[in-house]
Amino acid sequence: MTTFDNTTSRLRTRRPRIHGGAATAAVAAAFWATMVGTTVPTPLYPRYEQAFGFSSLMVTVAFAVYALGVVAGLLCFGSLSDRLGRRPVTAAALVLAGAAASVFLAADSLAILLLGRVLSGLSAALVTGAATAHLTELAAPGEQVRAGRIALAANMGGLAGGPLLAGIMAEWAPEPLRLVWYVDAALVVLTLLLLAWVPETVPRRTSGHLFALSLPRIPAGIRAPFIRCALAAGAGFAVLGVLTATAGLFFATVLKLNTPALSGATMALAFLGAGAGQLLARVLAPRAVLPIACLGLVAAAALIAAAMLTAALAPLVAAAVIVGLAGGLALGDGIALITGRVEAAVRGQAFSALFAVLYVMLALPAIGVGVLIVDTGLRTAGTVFAAAVAVLALSVLTSLPRDHRPA
Repeated sequence: MTTFDNTTSRLRTRRPRIHGGAATAAVAAAFWATMVGTTVPTPLYPRYEQAFGFSSLMVTVAFAVYALGVVAGLLCFGSLSDRLGRRPVTAAALVLAGAAASVFLAADSLAILLLGRVLSGLSAALVTGAATAHLTELAAPGEQVRAGRIALAANMGGLAGGPLLAGIMAEWAPEPLRLVWYVDAALVVLTLLLLAWVPETVPRRTSGHLFALSLPRIPAGIRAPFIRCALAAGAGFAVLGVLTATAGLFFATVLKLNTPALSGATMALAFLGAGAGQLLARVLAPRAVLPIACLGLVAAAALIAAAMLTAALAPLVAAAVIVGLAGGLALGDGIALITGRVEAAVRGQAFSALFAVLYVMLALPAIGVGVLIVDTGLRTAGTVFAAAVAVLALSVLTSLPRDHRPA
């Protein structure tokens, strides 16, 4: 070992670390800050559309490439923190989030926006597994359930915080397409500094490659219930994706409300509802979770159709809350299924498969709605999409075993 390596090793050993609640808070803050940047553009899409002169279809494409970036990250780097450690992978996610903010600051065309969205997707893919595992491993014995709730709060709180922050700043602050990204970059830098003081929980392994394509697998014994959970949760994610991509357009073009704060708050309610739904799934009777989720998705689809047909705000806000709760319930059911019925050795692959399905369903319907908007207009496209979601949810409901169906 060289003198430099020896010196570096001694510095690492001597560097004081924070522990307990402080370490947990630092990791949760890093998780939250990374996720904030992924949803900041939500209420800003109409302004980007005006500034750069691209179509509504390209708005949905700009959103969709984020989700596809997440899928690519999950498939290529899903196990990276098992080899390199939790802290460096979370730090890499923060660096990517900072790079995405820098790209948005410099954006002068659609192509640059797409690059920023891909970087955001990769940052989300890296941080989700690494930070969740890190929080669980930092927890005291018997506190793993609480750690899981903290991870959920950081994840959904970040997703909700992005549109809320951007909407408020777009409403009342100058230069809305730039200032919010300075704030986002500052959050990233601050949490990156905090993360440097957090102890590592996984020893680094030198074997293996940084880039390793890992196709997720579903154990044969859970494939049927897995498909039902994934489709129901995916329907909820599809609605969240379409709302995220088009809520700003709906407010601006249908409701004639140039109020980014209101559209941002609506999406914040949807993401908070998704977090609440996952918590609710833990206290409901297991047999009741998926039927309630499916019925909730049907109700949300009906409300979306009502909002589109009547050009009314209240049904859209109600739909955002209900679809968040319903999608969260279905996701919670899928997580419980994998946790309870899949061996630990292959559990990571099953989770990767679940989230890969969800993010594909987050992306592709948004593009489909974008195509329909070009041909038929936003209101017709939204109504057709709502009908498709209702059909999918009802199909999952009717496929449930008889003792799982509502009376």
